[in-house]
Amino acid sequence: MEVLNLKNINRVYGEKVKTQVLFDANLKVEEGEFVSIIGQSGSGKSTLLNIMGTLDTPTSGEVYINGKRTDKMSKNELARVRNEDIGFIFQFHYLLPEFTVLENVLMPYRLSGKKVTKEVLERAEKLLEIVNLSKVKNNKATDLSGGQQQRGAIARALINNPKIVLGDEPTGNLDSNTTEEVYNLLREINKEFKTTFVIITHDNRIAEKADRVIKIQDGRIIEDIKK
Repeated sequence: MEVLNLKNINRVYGEKVKTQVLFDANLKVEEGEFVSIIGQSGSGKSTLLNIMGTLDTPTSGEVYINGKRTDKMSKNELARVRNEDIGFIFQFHYLLPEFTVLENVLMPYRLSGKKVTKEVLERAEKLLEIVNLSKVKNNKATDLSGGQQQRGAIARALINNPKIVLGDEPTGNLDSNTTEEVYNLLREINKEFKTTFVIITHDNRIAEKADRVIKIQDGRIIEDIKK
């Protein structure tokens, strides 16, 4: 089943001075795939990921998430898609310092306006167990190491059981051992929950672990290699 489909995506910034960042990008991602996107700084990787995640809109082209066209949606509709269908993991974890780890993990669910049920709380506890943070779940986010905070961000990205998780250099601030741990964890989640992952990385060792590697150069997809 196809969870992401980008058709002829172009992205141009600026009014008077126009800068084109993406050129006719076409990309389909199937459910359960683990995809790495590689390319030099300024190649258009993050712009492509932001368009996938509805954080940015294409200048032209079509975006489909779970079969629904999103580039024509209203702000409220997009907010719902982002909260229910997509999980985000950024280079910086963005955990809220005044809340505990458990409260941070539950935050996307609370933002949907729903009451936290026993089942949702159990899901949060299970996710914290998977990312090995059960013992520190009641600690404030600031009391964790960088690697722990990033694992907390992974659990938070999964609380609404999204079909797709998008990661923009999710281990960019971590040392090589912790990077390895975090990626092994993402692969475990990918296999257990059939969650689709699309990850931007500069680390070729990490890219090699993916099912599929997409290379972007100067705003164009120049390679799409399936393992």
